[in-house]
Amino acid sequence: MTLINQNLRCNEQIRVSPIRLIGDNNEQLGILPNFEALRLAREAGMDLVEVAPNVRPPVCRIMDYGKWKYAQRKKEQKSKSHRHETELKEIRIKTPKIGDHDLGIKVGRARDFLSRGDRVQFTLRFRGRELAHMDEGKKIFGHIKQQLADCSKVDQDYRFEGKRLTMTLAASGPQPAPAGKPAAKAGEPSPAGAAAQPGGASPVPATPQTP
Repeated sequence: MTLINQNLRCNEQIRVSPIRLIGDNNEQLGILPNFEALRLAREAGMDLVEVAPNVRPPVCRIMDYGKWKYAQRKKEQKSKSHRHETELKEIRIKTPKIGDHDLGIKVGRARDFLSRGDRVQFTLRFRGRELAHMDEGKKIFGHIKQQLADCSKVDQDYRFEGKRLTMTLAASGPQPAPAGKPAAKAGEPSPAGAAAQPGGASPVPATPQTP
């Protein structure tokens, strides 16, 4: 659960005292009575937010809480818009007499779908006298599997459904990365940005950072 969905106590809701205070520029302000911390937050025109209630003393931060929540909502909306849902794409082959060029175009389309993480179903229809040569369909699907072996795996091998022969392939390579927070680069501080305490004390727990 992200912090935006948690019920963080703010301002007068914070009753515990004293608290460990972090300033709006991520500076350590020490351990203060909560009324003193609230006064500093008010003077800065910001909020006092309890970001780590389960430690003693609890950690609070001076920040624009409303602005921070708005920025988090925008990030979540952006990540959802970039998230790709896997779909089943159908590629139809009208006849087992398809030429190499036309088959190559369909294989190329399938490769594009697979590269996005979609599944691809090939459908080959037989008409009239073509029903006597269904082995040709198996050869075509075998050729397709061979051409796409570098980027796909068989999800459902070929099978007959009436006058149709179908086969489903799924992407075998790395899937599109799920939307979310990007990994921090080496050497960069975490979003919390809480520094270790002097004198060998343990680091302050993770806190949200004002945008």
